[in-house]
Amino acid sequence: MATKIALHLDRLTMISPDLKTLADYMTGEFDNQEQALADPAWYVHLKLWQVPVQLFTEDSITFFAEQANIVSLNRPYRPRLIRLQQKQEIKVQYYMPKNPSAVNGASTNIDLLKTLTVEDFELLPGCLLDVKIENKVFTASLPQGAKCCFNYAGETKQVSLGFQARQDEFLSYDKGIDSETGKALWGAILGPFRFQKR
Repeated sequence: MATKIALHLDRLTMISPDLKTLADYMTGEFDNQEQALADPAWYVHLKLWQVPVQLFTEDSITFFAEQANIVSLNRPYRPRLIRLQQKQEIKVQYYMPKNPSAVNGASTNIDLLKTLTVEDFELLPGCLLDVKIENKVFTASLPQGAKCCFNYAGETKQVSLGFQARQDEFLSYDKGIDSETGKALWGAILGPFRFQKR
């Protein structure tokens, strides 16, 4: 799998070295075991998968991502596409599946992963992150005033998205937001989820 990923990245000659480094940092299987053991009242022990997929390959490196509680790894949730785009600066665009149950488990099921198409996902217009780079640490965040929203079960949901990626660690700042009060409802309320690359 790693060899196939490397070959795919080598073919992307129009992709900047920084974007390739970010993609390398983000690729793999992660968990936050140390954090969950140290503070179990606030941090669930999670496993996170971020797997490159052959979508939007003309100017991007795209991941299928999902996560699961360590006690129910057979029930992953929050499936999404994370598209690293090569513009003047690196941008990160999120997409959600039109039918989440149809893609659940694709991160660990190569046959299912290969069937994914662009048509299986919908772009989330307000969910485009800016990326800043400092000392090989990549920090992605929503622009000031941006609102990332999507429809789920007939209701509009708002999320605040963000992450920081380094060679062996991925910090997730994702939070669910109450659109009326602006308060965080779930996720990284007291600080980021600290995922270590395994």
